[in-house]
Amino acid sequence: MSSWQQTFAGHGDQPAFIGGSDDSRVTYRELAESVKQLCREMTDADIDGTSVIGFPGNYSPNSLAMFFAVADRHATAVPLPEAADERIDRLLDIALATHRMGLPACRPDSPPERITVQPQPSTAPPMRGAGSDSLRTDVTPQNASRNEAHPLYQSLQASGHAGLVLFTSGTTGDPKAAVQDLDRLRLRYTQHRDVGKMLAFMQMDHIGGINTMLYVLTHGGTLVVPRSRSPQDVAACIEEHRIEVLPVSPTFLNLMLITGVIDQYDLSSLRRVTYGSEPMPESVLKRLGQALPGVDLLQTYGTTEMGILKSKSENNESLWMKVGGDGYETKIVDGRLWIRAQTAMLGYLNAPSPFDQDGFMDTGDEVEIRGEWMRVMGRKSEFINVGGTKVSPIEVESVLLEMPSVCEAAVSGMEHPLMGQVVRASVRLADASSIAEFKSAMRSHCKDRLPQEAIPVKVSLSETSMVTDRFKRARGEGC
Repeated sequence: MSSWQQTFAGHGDQPAFIGGSDDSRVTYRELAESVKQLCREMTDADIDGTSVIGFPGNYSPNSLAMFFAVADRHATAVPLPEAADERIDRLLDIALATHRMGLPACRPDSPPERITVQPQPSTAPPMRGAGSDSLRTDVTPQNASRNEAHPLYQSLQASGHAGLVLFTSGTTGDPKAAVQDLDRLRLRYTQHRDVGKMLAFMQMDHIGGINTMLYVLTHGGTLVVPRSRSPQDVAACIEEHRIEVLPVSPTFLNLMLITGVIDQYDLSSLRRVTYGSEPMPESVLKRLGQALPGVDLLQTYGTTEMGILKSKSENNESLWMKVGGDGYETKIVDGRLWIRAQTAMLGYLNAPSPFDQDGFMDTGDEVEIRGEWMRVMGRKSEFINVGGTKVSPIEVESVLLEMPSVCEAAVSGMEHPLMGQVVRASVRLADASSIAEFKSAMRSHCKDRLPQEAIPVKVSLSETSMVTDRFKRARGEGC
């Protein structure tokens, strides 16, 4: 397989990256030269296949160059999430990182167990739009051998492959650190595709962002980054750059609908909208189809551990889809989806392997099956057990979102001494209705649409958006 430098150089002066907070513009030739420069500096710093490098996972010309230089050095990349300054050191500890770049210095009481890579002014010209943070590095060697004993890193080193560490989005305790074989993951994108301009929404610390980045840059498309991930800036980016493919979450698509940006901006360049990372409320999908007639709406499915599977939606109005294809196998056990994939991670650095003896992993997603078609109903852990009857939060949310007064809805279970659990809903309203007025309207709306046990018993109003930092619905006590 060719190096990323060769792949990028083959696309010449076509635009590889556009946008960001400073409206950067980088061609493939410039990206290839930047990767080459970083590889030289990494060689001088003795960075090799035993190295594990943490760096900012937000999209920028320099972060892109760092990611692909790490790959070409057959080292392991650890793209880190935004707004994670207070836990960067912990994430690097979990990843057994040997280097850091473009990150705050480690805490004063940290043991001197990693190389610190600090950006310094460069005599070589930076990429256009790369800002003052140049690519040249100044390396202070320290103990860089801490990862050599871990079997997952040993496996990568033995194969001579590049690695990738992504953290799961757990809400409590340490996240799990999933180790991917980046060379194996890259095989997913070998079949040629004509790729135009695609918006980069999920960042490089998310499997969805990695999928977008590898798909676009492998095939010579243009990765376009909005100034921010607000509905207004995303819509403005689509209009300005004539974006053709928009990969986002259902929650973000709902935000685009309720803010009205779909009507305020020219989105006629869109050919396809892909949505995933969480179940889509049926009512939101229906409204989206009405707002974007002629745009192909494709549901995707993937996990940090398995990568992004190939998928096909039944039609624009349907939540039924097919997943799998070459390199993927699926099975249903007790109503849950299990997957075996060639793009599966090697394992977790800090948790037991989730794979069974045949290589299948329980995704934890409850699904319904209809012939070849599958519908994802949500995580088993999120289902609400009301007196022995399972209630799907996404179905209740979909019904609540049909109400004109409801902008957002988040449904979860609440402990009950007699029923085990009852349904709790937190909603953000578009009007000034009181809680009593809304409850009355809600009961009337839900009466013929939901079974009695699925109608929310506890209701609260939220004045702020109920969206996580990964643009999913925030459920639970804090909603």
